[in-house]
Amino acid sequence: MIDFRYHLVSIIAIFVALSVGIVLGTTLLEEPTIQAAEAVADTLQKGNSELRASNEVLTDMKTGNDAFVTSHASELVEGALAGESVVIVEAPDATQGMSEAVQQMLELAGATVTGQVTLTDKYVDPTQSVFIDRLATGVKPVDMVFPAEDTAYDKAAAVLAGALVSTVPDPAAKDDPPGSGVLDAFQRAELLTVTVGPAAQASGAEQIARAGLAVVVAPTDAYTGETAATQSGAIVSLALGLDEGSRGSVLTGPLSATAAGGVLAALRDAAVAAEKVSSVDTADIPAGRVVVVYALREQLSGVTGQYGIGPDASAFEPSAPAPTASPSTPPTAPSGG
Repeated sequence: MIDFRYHLVSIIAIFVALSVGIVLGTTLLEEPTIQAAEAVADTLQKGNSELRASNEVLTDMKTGNDAFVTSHASELVEGALAGESVVIVEAPDATQGMSEAVQQMLELAGATVTGQVTLTDKYVDPTQSVFIDRLATGVKPVDMVFPAEDTAYDKAAAVLAGALVSTVPDPAAKDDPPGSGVLDAFQRAELLTVTVGPAAQASGAEQIARAGLAVVVAPTDAYTGETAATQSGAIVSLALGLDEGSRGSVLTGPLSATAAGGVLAALRDAAVAAEKVSSVDTADIPAGRVVVVYALREQLSGVTGQYGIGPDASAFEPSAPAPTASPSTPPTAPSGG
């Protein structure tokens, strides 16, 4: 009869065999597995190091490019907008400091910045569209007629354009009470704020003068959700209205504004607006702000373009204007000897 000791010895033998098998199996598989894991880790580490080095090179190149453009900005834009006047319109949530940087470049180009209009979140709030419609209708000049298909933002754009810009060579000469009255009404409604330009401040002027050109600074990020198209469309409508009421306009912002729901994307997708309003998607770098100046200069000649590095940009910058022919100098007669 098999006793308990026999069973115990059998069970112990089984566990010993399993342990030996596990040890042998682990020993045989351990080295190849570790080697494979180490090879993968080395490859990933090498790839990360290469990406890091490449990123550092690109960062250094961008820093150098920005420094170069900044130091030579006055030469790059000198006289490009001499004698012109520009109003800056900033959308809600625009990149902090971008409007000021654009203004500095415009002034280097010889332009007078008449002032800045900053839109509030309320302006692009779709729930306020009925209110905006009524306000625009109430403050419009008596001779202004809105097309039947105009939205509330189309009407607001037309009214604000009449107060901010003009197509005449000397827009300041057209200033009149209705223009300031429109801006006052929109300010009281908390739809925007107005800051007069440096020259006007120096002279003690309290009202913004009409400008011949306009720059609209887009929000940094794209709008999202069901109201995205309405919100981005509100800014595009204003840029188009300013263009139609002036000698030209440019909508600008960072590359992020070209994403779906972004204002620059909305402009470039709008056939009518894109044929009239130029855009620049690199306003967050010095070179892009130089392009804003060039795009405004091009607008003065009746040409529109979409510039930058984002989707639907036709080129980084406009084509250089044809050089102005200078009078030929008569040859100098050789001196006698």
